[in-house]
Amino acid sequence: MSVSLPSSLMPGKLYIAGHWQEAARGEVFPTLNPATEEVLTMVARAREEDVDRAVRAARQAFDSGEWSRWEAADRGRLLWRIGELVLKHAEELALLETLDAGKPIAESRQIDIPMVAELFFYYAGWATKLHGETIPVRGPFLNYTVREPVGVVAAITPWNFPLLLACWKIAPALAAGNTVIVKPSEYTPLSILRFAEIAEHAGVPPGVLNVLTGPADVGAALVRHPGVDKIAFTGSTATGRAIMKEAAETLKKVTLELGGKSPNLIFADADLDPAVRGAFLGIFYNNGQVCAAGSRLLVEESVHDLVMEKLLERARRATPGDPLDPKTRLGPLASESQLRKVEYYVNAGIRENATLVFGGERLSRKGYFFTPTIFDRVTNAMTIGQEEIFGPVLAVMPFKDVEEAVEIANGTIYGLAAGIWTRDVKKAHRLARALKAGTVWINAYNVYDPASPFGGYKMSGFGRELGFHALEHYTQIKSVWVNWGE
Repeated sequence: MSVSLPSSLMPGKLYIAGHWQEAARGEVFPTLNPATEEVLTMVARAREEDVDRAVRAARQAFDSGEWSRWEAADRGRLLWRIGELVLKHAEELALLETLDAGKPIAESRQIDIPMVAELFFYYAGWATKLHGETIPVRGPFLNYTVREPVGVVAAITPWNFPLLLACWKIAPALAAGNTVIVKPSEYTPLSILRFAEIAEHAGVPPGVLNVLTGPADVGAALVRHPGVDKIAFTGSTATGRAIMKEAAETLKKVTLELGGKSPNLIFADADLDPAVRGAFLGIFYNNGQVCAAGSRLLVEESVHDLVMEKLLERARRATPGDPLDPKTRLGPLASESQLRKVEYYVNAGIRENATLVFGGERLSRKGYFFTPTIFDRVTNAMTIGQEEIFGPVLAVMPFKDVEEAVEIANGTIYGLAAGIWTRDVKKAHRLARALKAGTVWINAYNVYDPASPFGGYKMSGFGRELGFHALEHYTQIKSVWVNWGE
C-alpha cells in the first residue's frame, strides 16, 4: 500500500537552534518503509561539526537562561501545550511511526502517540513541584538545598518506539529546565523530526530542543563532546558499555536503559487463559522488539502441555500483515539487519537442539516479515535462553517448583522485567522480591504509566525512566549554607 508522507515533514534537514538546516557536508541517507522496502524519504546525515553546532546551540540556550530560568509554571504550561498539539496531530504522528518503524497502525494510534501526550501532561505538573529542603545542621547556620537542571542533555534513542522512548527523556528533561539534543535511530527518524516542529509551534525557544539524524557515530560524537552534561541512552547492552567508557573521559552523568531477557512465569494455579494471552502479547507485541519483552516463558511442568496447546492456537491465528491495516497485530521487523539477527538466533536454537514448535521463517513477500516463532524445552545453557533476540521468538522453559523457577528466571546477565501468573497472593509477593528485575508484573505484562518508574537491574542498565525518579537524573542538588550567627 503506497502512502505519501505528511506534507509538513521537513526531509533532509537537521533541527538546530530553532532552524531547519542542511548537514554541514550536505549529506543525506534514505529511510525505508520496512513493510515494502521502499525509500520513504532522504534524511540529513550529521557529522561531528553538526554535533558541535547543536551542542553550542543547546549550551547557549541553557547558559543564557532562555529556558532554565523560565518560571516553573510557564514551563509547565508549555509542556501541557506540547501534549495538546501531539493529540491534535496524533493521526499524522501515528502514520509516521507505522511507515518508518513497521508497527501496526492500531498500536501507533491507540498506544504510542496517546502515551507521548500523557508524558507531557504528567511532567507539566512536575515543573512546579521540583524543590529543595531545609536541613537542620550544627552551629549558627541555615542550610538549604536547591534542585537545579543538569544542563545540556543528549538523548540517544532506539528504533522500536521511536517517538515514545525519545519523549520518555525529552519530557522530564524539559520539565527540569534542561536543553536537549535528540539523536534518533537512523532507521526511524521521521516522527521525532515532525515532533520538533510541533514543539516549536508550542513555543519551545530556539536551542532548547535540537535533532541530529545519522548513524551511530553521531551518538558517539555527542558522548565525547565536552559541552554535553548528561547522556540518556536506550539501546543494547554492548552500546551501553561503550557509552560508559567514553563518558568517563568527561565524567558525564549517564543513565542507561539496556537489554533484557525477561522471564514470564506461569504457575499451575494461574488462571491459564489470561496467563497465556499475557504471555503471547508479552513476546509478540511489537514483534518482540521491546526491551522488556517476555522472551523466556517459564511454565510449571504440570500445565506445560496445556499452556503449549493454548499458545499454539494463538500463534496459528497471528499472521503478519500490512501494518497500515487497522486489523493487523503483527507487522514487519524494523529493518533488514534486525531480520537477519532474528534468523541467526532461530538457527542457533535449532543447532542447540531446542524444539522448534512453530514458525521460524521469513515470509516470502516484500518487507521484513517474520513468523511468530516458538521454541520449547529451552534451557539457560542455550544461546536463545541467554541472549537478547529482540524479535518474535519465544523460548519456553519448563520448571518443577518455585525454587527452580527463581533459579532459571534469575539465571541471565539481565534484569529488566519479569511477569508472574498465579492466584496465590503470598507466592506472588515472595516471587516479586526474589526476582532480580526492575519491574515485576503480577497477573499482567507490558503495563506502563508515566507515573511509574522503569529501568533495569544487573546488565539491563541503571537509572530510571518515568515518574519522579526520572527527574532525579535530570537535576542536581546544590547545598547552600548561611551563617546567621555573630
